[in-house]
Amino acid sequence: MIEEDVRNLLSANDRVAAANRKTFARWGAYVVNLMSAPGAGKTTILERTVEALHGKYRLAVIEGDVRGSYDRDRLRAVAEIPVVQINTEIAYGGECHLDAPMVAGGIGDVDLPGTDLLFIENVGNLVCPAEFDVGEDTKVMVASVTEGEDKPLKYPLMYSVCEVLLLNKIDIAAAVGFDRDQFLRNCRSVNPRLTIIEISARTGEGMATWLDWLQLKIAA
Repeated sequence: MIEEDVRNLLSANDRVAAANRKTFARWGAYVVNLMSAPGAGKTTILERTVEALHGKYRLAVIEGDVRGSYDRDRLRAVAEIPVVQINTEIAYGGECHLDAPMVAGGIGDVDLPGTDLLFIENVGNLVCPAEFDVGEDTKVMVASVTEGEDKPLKYPLMYSVCEVLLLNKIDIAAAVGFDRDQFLRNCRSVNPRLTIIEISARTGEGMATWLDWLQLKIAA
């Protein structure tokens, strides 16, 4: 019975996700679902990305958090772009992810005809966000060297559904004893097609590679 309820839930979500995807495509907005564990650095990466691309592309963000508008406020301080806040605590009981209906509810506050690139910054979690299609064009995951090498094996779904992995905080990899080669092997064992870009949002190392990849996708 529980399995059937889960299947029904995901099926209903997928129908809304398909509608979201059609809406995004109608207006030509490229949509990135950005996911990670809490503290991996996805908001800082998003800040750096907005700084680099603001003025070149029309940007917007849907920001997902259980509570508060901390990340929304950070992004608005970087550039004057639309940032729509979705708090899952208020309307959804504190869900640990964004799903397609939640995103559909936020789309109305986004000027899609005036948007080239829309980021959906998901709630920080390595499990639930990977299970829910929200209508994005691509799923991108941020992993931090501080999380250790075993996370691809412990949370395989997140690593398997993503097209790109941004391995962040590489500037402190040696200090925390991070085994890069083992981490890469673990990633490849779960998802051989995963594109891995090693970056430091703090120092800027590797960010150009991420931005180049992103712009190629927008242009395609």
